[in-house]
Amino acid sequence: MEKVFHLGLTRQDLNGATLAIVPGDPDRSARISTLLDNPECLAKTREFHVYRGELNGHSVVVCSTGIGGPSTSIAVEELAQLGIDTFLRIGTTGAIQPHINEGDILISQASVRLDGASQHFAPLSFPAVSDFFATQAMVNACDKLGINFHIGITASSDTFYPGQERYDTYSGYVPRAFQGSCEEWQKLGVMNYEMESATLFTMCAALGLRAACVAGVLVNRTKQEIPNVDHGEIEKKSVAVVIEAAKLLLN
Repeated sequence: MEKVFHLGLTRQDLNGATLAIVPGDPDRSARISTLLDNPECLAKTREFHVYRGELNGHSVVVCSTGIGGPSTSIAVEELAQLGIDTFLRIGTTGAIQPHINEGDILISQASVRLDGASQHFAPLSFPAVSDFFATQAMVNACDKLGINFHIGITASSDTFYPGQERYDTYSGYVPRAFQGSCEEWQKLGVMNYEMESATLFTMCAALGLRAACVAGVLVNRTKQEIPNVDHGEIEKKSVAVVIEAAKLLLN
């Protein structure tokens, strides 16, 4: 069987899996895989670390995407070629609404398309929207686990610094198009910034695939810019949610 270009895997390697958990961090991919039954590392190439295991007797893939939309689009495209039709993203985020606390879980219904990669799949007038049933599984997972969550709209940017209006940079300058943008998103009720969901949602909606996104809040930017929380504990909560949501979708 023919291997896909970047992941170097065949459909047979996935053993019938149709659902993938897609963190950004390769190390997080490895940690998530330990929660699966019979985990096996399939590939480690660039930012893409791919594992296969089982949940409730079903094959499941965990594949890191790296940071940002372009590499996310590669992972989604090649996994889709191998039979994956459901993508559950797990990540970390900075909240921009004052009522959201560090350690809370955010579930993205849709994303503001501040990226470029999503425009390679659909024009800007096409919405970056999650799959209803996959997103509902995230909500049900939080309810079942008793985890505090918020659901709403995410701003998804190609850059960590200017696109998210951060001034603590080498130049201290933010281009005019982004000056005041954080305040505008706050007034429109946007919950947070991250860097992958716009590409993931647009791509999957345009291709007839399912996608949902959950993220743990590391920092609330209305209070401070630098996180000082336990990343490990926040990761445990968000991983628990995505694992439970996967189980619900596989039943």
